[in-house]
Amino acid sequence: MHTIGITILRPTIMNNPKQLTFPWNKTYKSSFENFYVDPLNNELISVITDLSQLDDVFIYGNKNAGKTYLLQSLCNAYSSAGKSSLYIPFEDVIKYGVGILDSIETMDLVCLDGLENIIADSEWEKGVFNLINNSLHSKCKLVFSASLETGSLGFSLPDLESRLRKLNSYELLPIHQDNLLEALKFIAKLRSIDLGDKEAQYLLTYAKRNISDLVGILESLDQLSMEMKRRITIPLIKELL
Repeated sequence: MHTIGITILRPTIMNNPKQLTFPWNKTYKSSFENFYVDPLNNELISVITDLSQLDDVFIYGNKNAGKTYLLQSLCNAYSSAGKSSLYIPFEDVIKYGVGILDSIETMDLVCLDGLENIIADSEWEKGVFNLINNSLHSKCKLVFSASLETGSLGFSLPDLESRLRKLNSYELLPIHQDNLLEALKFIAKLRSIDLGDKEAQYLLTYAKRNISDLVGILESLDQLSMEMKRRITIPLIKELL
């Protein structure tokens, strides 16, 4: 397998292989247990939560479908299992240069979020292509996410698109309209927010029917409820909407 040359800027690697220090490092609390799984996504969730599966995976879907949360949850699951992992959000890391990809194939898992952000950037496309090749030798598992399926991304590097097309690919579908009420109640319970059935149904009737907007409203309602020392009721929801 051939490697395409790129400019190298080595990241700082700690003595403990589970630790890599990068400027964007954060502690994420994401977990599979706290992710509402629509039945339409059962196959994907089954694959992604099976840590014994070492095949690389490509996940695509709408912006607010939950791809980022899934990748962060997978990294946390690896950490809990005593394995090394690294989460790379392309939108945030491009400014640090492609050299950050050098040597990370020594990890057990690398999750690369938002591949659409490197389209037509030849240095980054080469860097990702090289990472895929290097990971084949090191047995590092790679999980990619993007807003579009591999055939629609339009990379300028044909070799990269060819590599990605060979990966197991899954679409993360948005929560079905019929399951929004259940999902909203699930999220409210996780966050210890007292949301009654009537109030939840009112939100679904008068707010935007997508889970991202609904969760945002739910968080605002919880904050307003605490500030005003009032329960979440339909009148309170009306004040917010």
